[in-house]
Amino acid sequence: MSHDLTLAEVDADGAIREAAHDVSGDSRADFLRKGVLAAGGLAGSGMLLGSLSLAPEALAGGGPPRSFGRGDIAILNFALTLEYLEAAFYNEATAKLGGKLDPRTDAFLKVTTVDENRHVKALRKALGAKAVKKPKFDFKDTTSDAAKFKTTASTLENTGVHAYLGQVGNIRSGKVLAAAGSIVTIEARHAAEINSILGLSITPDGSFDTGFSARKVLAAVKGTGFIVG
Repeated sequence: MSHDLTLAEVDADGAIREAAHDVSGDSRADFLRKGVLAAGGLAGSGMLLGSLSLAPEALAGGGPPRSFGRGDIAILNFALTLEYLEAAFYNEATAKLGGKLDPRTDAFLKVTTVDENRHVKALRKALGAKAVKKPKFDFKDTTSDAAKFKTTASTLENTGVHAYLGQVGNIRSGKVLAAAGSIVTIEARHAAEINSILGLSITPDGSFDTGFSARKVLAAVKGTGFIVG
């Protein structure tokens, strides 16, 4: 499988990088967003807000702690931390389980390993010197036991979807929003496939996903015991 970046990935990387250098003050996206909201208020904001109330949790996620930086930089570093975790998990699983799983799960492992490493590469390149360092991990036997690998992969992928969605309302730059969207849809596809492999629902939260705050996600990650330094 080729590891060359596709045009779509190059565009996403460029969007993240450009937005990462424009996180102070109102961006053009902010200006347009405010204009749309103002126009909506004049035209009848009740109808607009009523439509959003279908899934208010998706826009209510608390932002990352200040240790990740400020504004969109913090959100990108929060995303990078999760991608570090996923990439390391799949890299280790590939080394220990690659070629030893059933065909469908093995195919999932191969594709997902490539995807998560590309996410890390794009985010690190975008953040440059502002990127958080990669933690040290201990995945115990979840990367060597086939059953535990699948259940852990499902947990990580579904948590990733909740995590990205939880930051939607906190992102200021339209470019960062578009780039994050291009990642969360891939995470959702990973989650749906591993859930299907396990015989679980591909839409465990029903017709609308729920965004988690950064604090909730980080607490869940800490609870796994996978980050050891």
